[in-house]
Amino acid sequence: MLCERVRVLLAGSPLRLVVCDVGALTDADLGTVEALAKLQLTARHLGASVCLRQASLELKELLVLVGLRNVLPCRAGLRLEASGQTEDREEPRSIEKEGDSADPTG
Repeated sequence: MLCERVRVLLAGSPLRLVVCDVGALTDADLGTVEALAKLQLTARHLGASVCLRQASLELKELLVLVGLRNVLPCRAGLRLEASGQTEDREEPRSIEKEGDSADPTG
């Protein structure tokens, strides 16, 4: 399913780099690495490539262990730029914290 989403994204598009934000991955395993490798293979078949953003140390070490560190490059400071139409979203609400009168930081 993920590979199909990349195919749709790249079909007829001038994009050549797919940034995959993996920061939310908590338990990287061989299944994760396999899925990312398939994603990279799909992108390369379409003349593009995948770059991982916010990869955990665990994922980076696993990529080194299986020999895919150069195949799936990780970029810590890779900035994402929005393109296309933005969604209508609510303005963020502020959260007020009640302080403890005995706590000088609160």
